[in-house]
Amino acid sequence: MKILCLTLLFHATLQLQCDKGQITAHVGGEFMLVCKYDTNTFRYNKKYWCQGDAKSSCAIVADSEGVTKTKNTHRSHVIDARRRGLFVKVTHLQFEDAGVYWVGIDKVYADIMTSVNVVITEVPVSKPALWPLSSLVDGPTCWGQPVTVRCGCTKGTAVRYSWYQNTHQKDVLLHHSSDLYLHCGRVDKDSNYYCLASNGISSQGSDILSVQVPVPADSSCIYVISMQGQPMYDCAHRMSTTTAKTPPPTTCQATRKTHPDAGNQSLQINQTDPDLFFSRAWTGVPFWYMLLRWGSFASLLIFLCIVIKCTKARHRPVKRKRRVRFKQRPHAAQ
Repeated sequence: MKILCLTLLFHATLQLQCDKGQITAHVGGEFMLVCKYDTNTFRYNKKYWCQGDAKSSCAIVADSEGVTKTKNTHRSHVIDARRRGLFVKVTHLQFEDAGVYWVGIDKVYADIMTSVNVVITEVPVSKPALWPLSSLVDGPTCWGQPVTVRCGCTKGTAVRYSWYQNTHQKDVLLHHSSDLYLHCGRVDKDSNYYCLASNGISSQGSDILSVQVPVPADSSCIYVISMQGQPMYDCAHRMSTTTAKTPPPTTCQATRKTHPDAGNQSLQINQTDPDLFFSRAWTGVPFWYMLLRWGSFASLLIFLCIVIKCTKARHRPVKRKRRVRFKQRPHAAQ
């Protein structure tokens, strides 16, 4: 009896053979199964695609005559090409399509069937790309403005994104999200960041996002972002502006702002460091230059006064002599 069953099974196997016994495909994809059968004997028999663990209780999903109608019939196709073979095509795969299937040929008393195991997996993720949600052309980070960088994949299903910070050859998980929000409170030092995209079957890391921080601060900091595919820029103009606007540690001008009272101003001026006092004036002009200028002006005034005084003293005797001579002339006539 066992020998008879094995003989019938082997005979049925020769009558229907498929190129795959197991199919692995991605969700959203499709697959094609090619089978060969005895066209001389079963050319006009109905062929079908059946889902279920057992051949006796499987449910027909589609058939070659288009009789069967189910919710998945529009995605499953059984094409009988006669001598070219039997083709089973399933499109727009979903996770619920996984399981055991049977390719069958309708036959009186006992159908000819062969099993196929279908495995549906997630789509492997592609290498994630990074891009800012706002333009970096004008260098907004040079003025401490926040920037959001997004991570995304062109391929992959059920993708999970995570951001990591690399400091001193150590990767630190920041958060699980596709966006990285950069601002002065976070970028306190030079760091490298990258995004990791993963799902159940694969994972990929992005290119490095480099952040340089010339001037760290809680607000109005200066930092530069460098990433693949984005324009390069620096904050040289901002650095020069910051250096020019930075006040000296102790100046008379700062003293005036801190102490509006006139008496306090004089007190603060007298208490100013002597070196700074002789090297700076109220307007930023060197103090020795002001002394020289005002000293020259005072010397010129003194010189003018001396000249005027000497000129007046020289002309006074001449006038007296003329008066005496004018009075003596009438006396001589007498």
